[in-house]
Amino acid sequence: MTRCHSESLHDSLSCVVQPSADGAALTGGLMEDTTAHWGSVVVAVGSVRFETFEINSFEQFCINYANEKLQQQFNMHVFKLEQEEYMKEQIPWTLIDFYDNQPCINLIEAKMGILDLLDEECKMPKGSDDSWAQKLYNTHLKTCSLFEKPRMSNKAFIIQHFADKVEYQCEGFLEKNKDTVNEEQIHVLKASKFDLLVELFQDEEKAISPTGAVPATGGRTRLSVKPDKGKPGQSSKEHKKTVGLQFRNSLQLLMETLNATTPHYVRCIKPNDYKYAFTFDPKRAVQQLRACGVLETIRISAAGFPSRWTYQEFFSRYRVLMKQKDVLPDKKMTCKNVLEKLVQDPDKYQFGKTKIFFRAGQVAYLEKLRADKTHHLATFLRRTRAAIIIQKYQRMYVARSNYRRKQAAALAMQCILRAYMARQQYKAVCRSITTYLEHFRGR
Repeated sequence: MTRCHSESLHDSLSCVVQPSADGAALTGGLMEDTTAHWGSVVVAVGSVRFETFEINSFEQFCINYANEKLQQQFNMHVFKLEQEEYMKEQIPWTLIDFYDNQPCINLIEAKMGILDLLDEECKMPKGSDDSWAQKLYNTHLKTCSLFEKPRMSNKAFIIQHFADKVEYQCEGFLEKNKDTVNEEQIHVLKASKFDLLVELFQDEEKAISPTGAVPATGGRTRLSVKPDKGKPGQSSKEHKKTVGLQFRNSLQLLMETLNATTPHYVRCIKPNDYKYAFTFDPKRAVQQLRACGVLETIRISAAGFPSRWTYQEFFSRYRVLMKQKDVLPDKKMTCKNVLEKLVQDPDKYQFGKTKIFFRAGQVAYLEKLRADKTHHLATFLRRTRAAIIIQKYQRMYVARSNYRRKQAAALAMQCILRAYMARQQYKAVCRSITTYLEHFRGR
């Protein structure tokens, strides 16, 4: 089996076999709308780091192109959307300049861009890497500042990526871009008795977006990119799609899915280039931080307002810090009055139309005030409970002492009363006997 044949089989299999939410594999047909069936779904997307070697070819070009698109999505989410929210909430804000890599993306994927010229050269009967390089020089050398030509080579070009300049060798670009499967091998696989293998190479009309329809700009998407069945006779055209075109379409589907979700980013920093344990190269780390936009993120976080609460959320959270007289029917005015008392520096917070924006560290300060207040209240309640318990035992002691005193007095009174009654009874008996004896003797 040839290398291009195995790669095509791998690509087809990855389009059909999809991991389900419980870890099972689903084949055939579109998956259910996972978000509708399972609720919220968390998907981890790992991207290959930016690559630059001594010799960079088509593989490094595709990887760095994907990193450009992912970096643009990161810029859109972290910088543009952040600053647009400040403007939407009418917060006084100075726009922070950051590197916008859209020109670099246009250089690669726009009309008459590098990929477009590469596909065009692949269609030429006598197309070659050298002629493609000359087309690149003629098209972009004088019109794009991000495209350069090495001084000592006519078979290479340089692109100024967001991370660094990378020199690509043109040799092998056309061959790798035309990495298609022989049509006879396709027919052999279609005649296989293994149903899955037949399904992998069924006739395809076109790749569709994750929603199974025309790509949209928003909304939820299905987690399947399996193509629809097309008309007979189109498989030859489909399987002859260039690798660059397929990669660009797959990347577009990925970006549509990312744009329809709420992304969170984890940046991995390579400590050194030699894979040594416990070895940290500060210059290399700073270079990576600068390349992936982390330093700009720190700048916008330090200069902006990273923490924010709606007025209702702030009121509910910090109601314990408010006195009864501070609570007004208008929640927004209540929050303003309380913050002016709690935070003396007005530059540490800003009031928007619907939210309160805090600079770094202010929420932690408010949380400390809230924790101290709740601790004070808890201590007061504990002391009050202890006082009540002491009072309970004191009252119990007094009551028991009174009871015992009364009990002793009652017993003494009963004793005296019984003695008195016994004496009276004794005297009555004595009188009776005396009277009887006198009466008997008088006879």
